[in-house]
Amino acid sequence: MRLATWNINSVRARVDRAVAFLERSGTDVLALQETKCTPEQFPREAFEAAGYEVACAGLNQWNGVAVVSRVGLDDVATSFDGQPAFGDPARVEARALGATCGGVRVWSLYVPHGRELGDPHYAYKLRWLDELRARAAGWLADDAAAQVALVGDWNVAPLDTDVWDVAYFAGKTHVTPAERDAFAAFGAAGYTEVTRETIPAERSYTYWDYQRLRFPRNEGMRIDFAYLSPAARARVTGVAIDRDERKGKGASDHVPVVVDLDDLHGRGPGIDTVSP
Repeated sequence: MRLATWNINSVRARVDRAVAFLERSGTDVLALQETKCTPEQFPREAFEAAGYEVACAGLNQWNGVAVVSRVGLDDVATSFDGQPAFGDPARVEARALGATCGGVRVWSLYVPHGRELGDPHYAYKLRWLDELRARAAGWLADDAAAQVALVGDWNVAPLDTDVWDVAYFAGKTHVTPAERDAFAAFGAAGYTEVTRETIPAERSYTYWDYQRLRFPRNEGMRIDFAYLSPAARARVTGVAIDRDERKGKGASDHVPVVVDLDDLHGRGPGIDTVSP
């Protein structure tokens, strides 16, 4: 099974690129973040015409997550138990969607940004990650053989080499010890971040801001990751960062991160699953 995660930065604006990516890459399951639409506005017909089922969650033009799959889509959850809210405690943002696809419990995750140090959104981000870690640990405690994939835009750069200039980020979010500790805690909970295992290279970024020629200068960030449970990790045969998807007119500021798992479909064309 080929699993990909992609912060698409508006699925309505980039639906053609998304379908073209699915067809080019042979991806079976695609987790999307920052879809920026309600379920009624989601362009599901284009994905369904390509042979994919769709599950999505969104409240307005902000946030939004989805999973599209051609290998099954069952037991959809539009939040995880205990998921924190921001502001209105009764209004949980559309930042996590879980679905079972081809026997793997896939969670599409759009971790809160944090905004600025000291901002309430920063505390919300840390609380959000801690609650997710607690739930993820519980899933493994309940079933050590569970196939779980926690994939998406984590809005954390775990290493100094995951940003183009760590000095530029001094005093900013994404690189603080608290955020990095919250990210690393998923490893302590039993999960493995598989993209780092396969692509450890520096400057293997997944995001480049639209401003200041960040992409041509390769001034990016590595903030899109895939944490897998032990049973799912054992199936990994390849990983890719599809950097070419950042090129051309109408590109998202993020690119797909692709993980191949054995025993279902073979590799699709167009993506090297060994190196970025």
